[in-house]
Amino acid sequence: MKIIKVDTTSSTNALAATMVTEGEEMPFAVMCREQTAGRGQRGNTWESEPGQNITLSIAYKPKSVSATDQFVISQAVAVAIVETLRHFLPDYTNRIAIKWPNDIYVDSLKICGILIENSLTGSEINRTIIGIGLNVNQTEFLSPAPNPVSMRMLTGRIFDIDEITQYLCSVLGRFAANLVSPPRRPRLRGRYFSMLWHSTGYHPYIDVASGQRFLGRISNIASSGLITLTEPSGNQHTYAFKEVQAVLE
Repeated sequence: MKIIKVDTTSSTNALAATMVTEGEEMPFAVMCREQTAGRGQRGNTWESEPGQNITLSIAYKPKSVSATDQFVISQAVAVAIVETLRHFLPDYTNRIAIKWPNDIYVDSLKICGILIENSLTGSEINRTIIGIGLNVNQTEFLSPAPNPVSMRMLTGRIFDIDEITQYLCSVLGRFAANLVSPPRRPRLRGRYFSMLWHSTGYHPYIDVASGQRFLGRISNIASSGLITLTEPSGNQHTYAFKEVQAVLE
């Protein structure tokens, strides 16, 4: 995959979208040293010290992915990032997980955020922009985010950002080519579910609409991305993204 490097941009997702409009052939990745207005989920900003982390967006044209199946892209990206981190952080293999829908955690600390923006032609996705913010060498975070961590903070080592980026793009390219295809989606779904944060046992959640706190166990992730949580009583609740929040313990 072609990787285009720039020194500074407001948002790599926005830059990648502009480059597609201007005729850049997909797939390609664009990464920057400094992102001045990086975006996270729920409209949050993404903090990244210049030159210390991976701020990367990949422009990709999926094959035969309908709007109703778009969560498969999120699954593939999250699984690929976990695989990459397990390669570079072998001592943390069993502690790296996907916090639904696609944040990447080490224990209860967030190491990577993902922002995926899809464009549609009719009922199918004609373009996806995959934004990835991976904390690599930063050791101090100034934003009010409650639980950031970096690879360096975990290990005390300084990592080669270009090496990690090349490896990640290679893994993402393989997953995009193979696992997003319909016959392979059940395998991808199984890998995603096996990597879920808090995949076993009961954990505290908050129903956003009511503000009610409850204990829930992840019992299903639908192909649409909806999560079903089961209470100890057996009552089940199904939520879309932003409708329920996990409580950090």
